[in-house]
Amino acid sequence: MKHLKCTLALAASLISSAASAEISDHVVRIGVLNDISGIFQDTNGMGSVEAARMAAEDFADGGKGIKVEIVYADHQNKADVGNAIARKWLDVEGVDAIVDVPNSAVGLSINTLLRDSRMTFLASSTASSDLTGKACSPNTIQWVNDAWATGNTTAAAMMSRGGKDWYFLTVDYALGKGIEAEAQKYIEGHGGKVVGSSKHPLGTSDFASFLLQAQGSKAQVIGLANAGGDTINAVKQAAEFGIQQGGQKLVAFLLFINDVHGMGIKVAQGLQLMEAFYWDMNDDTRAFAKRFAARPGMNGKMPSGNQAGVYASTLSYLRAVAATGSDNAKDVVPEMKKFKARTSCSATPPSVRTAASCIRCICSR
Repeated sequence: MKHLKCTLALAASLISSAASAEISDHVVRIGVLNDISGIFQDTNGMGSVEAARMAAEDFADGGKGIKVEIVYADHQNKADVGNAIARKWLDVEGVDAIVDVPNSAVGLSINTLLRDSRMTFLASSTASSDLTGKACSPNTIQWVNDAWATGNTTAAAMMSRGGKDWYFLTVDYALGKGIEAEAQKYIEGHGGKVVGSSKHPLGTSDFASFLLQAQGSKAQVIGLANAGGDTINAVKQAAEFGIQQGGQKLVAFLLFINDVHGMGIKVAQGLQLMEAFYWDMNDDTRAFAKRFAARPGMNGKMPSGNQAGVYASTLSYLRAVAATGSDNAKDVVPEMKKFKARTSCSATPPSVRTAASCIRCICSR
């Protein structure tokens, strides 16, 4: 069995000869594929498109006259739709890299499609740990977070505050199941227990029955293993039921600043969460956020961690293209693996590692 590991440097990498390295069509095309009209439109959506455009502008031409085009499409949170778009981009439209892709089912489908192709997959919003585990592909680099990091760090933080008994409200697809599984392993491995779990469909509007079950469980912590509009609706309705006032803690595994704005500060009071990127963290993040907020259509909105991840991964990809003189994944991905990040990375399992204020995770064969 080949060992899969997360690494921030690769001593031995694939090196293409100067003769084989080239930019196809003399243009580097990057496709932002995400949810523009559904539950992730605020945390990703057109904000991710603007983040990619910012990266292209900051890259300029890389000092080598490299032309960059940003295209985008809505995968509608459907794996077949996302796969069809990616295939058209690959076979017809000359797109060289796909970035963003919230929704693990869509991301895993694209990861399979692009394996051993010329396209690079910058999975900056696909949180499934399978991308650096059993589905590891030489074409894929994962950014911002994964289910292992999200599940373990959030569970650890809550347990350190006395949260031993848990009940989960989990979205019924790969993302939610992965987060719950990782969190449960940590909880039970550190003396806690999971007393129950409810699964809900993506895009649920009525959480009443799920919240009543969680409330009735008397669990100290109710974990929301979902994201976007699902998390917002669950938190709003939990406030109506007075769940936190009754002594139970509510923790969101994937929550962004956009979501807090969506639910309102009053509703969000007392909610526990973990973030990989926060716009008001330091001078650098504030400067980036100010530029982002001034972009067309952003209307002063601060960037989410996912949108910052699109910027960071896109810019890193373009720098690798400039370094190799190629937009082929077999050249670019090994070059990206050489880039040094700002913090350390454990070998197994995948851990938190930051680059340009965002997490980067690489599997290597």
